[in-house]
Amino acid sequence: MNQIAGLFTMNVAVLLLLGLGLLEAEGRCFFNRTQEYCVCYNLSQESLGSIIQCLPASVVEFRGGELERYAAFPISGLDSSAIEMLDSLVIRKIIFGDLLVPEILLAQVLRFFSYTQVQELVFESCIFKGRGNWAEMAGQNLPILSLHFHNVTSAPLTGREQDFSSLSSWLETLEELAVTASHVTSLPCGIGRVFRALRSLDMAQNSLGDESLMPAFCKGAFPQLQVLSLQRNNLSSYHSVCKSVQLLRELQHLDLSQNKLMADLSSSCQWPMALRIFNLSNTGLDEVLTPLPPSLEVLDMSCNHLHAVDISLTSLKKLFLSQNMLQAVPSIKNYAMLDTLHLDNNLITELPWDEVKLLGRLWHVDAAGNPYNCSCSGAGGLQELAGMGHLGQGWPQGYTCHSPPRYQGRLVKDVPVSVLQCNSAAVIAPVCIALALLGMGGAIYLVRSRPGLVRPCRRV
Repeated sequence: MNQIAGLFTMNVAVLLLLGLGLLEAEGRCFFNRTQEYCVCYNLSQESLGSIIQCLPASVVEFRGGELERYAAFPISGLDSSAIEMLDSLVIRKIIFGDLLVPEILLAQVLRFFSYTQVQELVFESCIFKGRGNWAEMAGQNLPILSLHFHNVTSAPLTGREQDFSSLSSWLETLEELAVTASHVTSLPCGIGRVFRALRSLDMAQNSLGDESLMPAFCKGAFPQLQVLSLQRNNLSSYHSVCKSVQLLRELQHLDLSQNKLMADLSSSCQWPMALRIFNLSNTGLDEVLTPLPPSLEVLDMSCNHLHAVDISLTSLKKLFLSQNMLQAVPSIKNYAMLDTLHLDNNLITELPWDEVKLLGRLWHVDAAGNPYNCSCSGAGGLQELAGMGHLGQGWPQGYTCHSPPRYQGRLVKDVPVSVLQCNSAAVIAPVCIALALLGMGGAIYLVRSRPGLVRPCRRV
């Protein structure tokens, strides 16, 4: 066991940046066998041997430390026994958190990941210091397909095209990239062209502005991108965003939530035809921005200030309008494919019977948290929808009456609904038919019982 631990300490520890926690403070590793998750805190030279228990883990996390003292440490190649051990490890994901990492050291160590089966690499709350020499990574392939940076600090990306070019053999195969909450202000065109296989790009919680998007998504950049998150940046022009992503032909999912968007009436734009999922939640909308992508299947405009929604999207399947200022249910006649509608926490007071019939064909309706008028259709329509099993988890607790006074505060489900009072058409129509049939029956009886009442016309 000591020999294995020694070999692991000398070679594998360097490869996986286990030196990152070599502080004076005591630290050790903890392994959760059920979750196959191992976490190490502030490893010291004395406690580094505890890393041995992480060997069966599929996820390993290292927290705390700084590597600056090891920036000049010479790193040589691995011998065959170390390579064989690395290849046998089942680790698929490695997380580094709360670290100071000299980029020059990272550049030396990253190439050794080619001997592992690690597919996902995560850096959280790390500081990357200096500039690394990435020339040794030229032509190097890595098994890592997913790369995540959250709340990290590093040198600006501008002017680093050569570094990314040296990493191109690996980055051309990367499928998922996230750089979130890291104060990114721009993404140079040349960098985007390296990521030829990237399917998902998450740039949420950064400082990207309208002017920085056009060069980021230039011709040839991210040619296979399907999912793009620009959530909570500094975007303001709806049409500028549209023009910036026009060249992303494969884009299917776009998240613009938590930006303050405004329309530019003097310009027009055509969104990528492949776009199916569009998130415009919490973007300060007072009205629906146009144009919308024509082939949308999911549209989220929740947490805005919309008073009305009048759009026509024939392929739309899911529409989220929660936490707006809607006073009436938007007509769904134009949504032939719609199966989900969220209207919770608006200002809707009732569901008209004609809308209830249309809503009844949906799979899921959420309309909790509205100030319902519980006379007639305000309660009857909801009770009918609930009886069909279409209301979501908010029923019945999330549906309360705000008026009339006698029902205020009561659950909608507890309000007695009279069919005669609330749906008079349902009663009047059968009564009229019955009276008509009765009248016809009486007339026939009179004709048969008193034949003299009907006389034939005389010819003149």
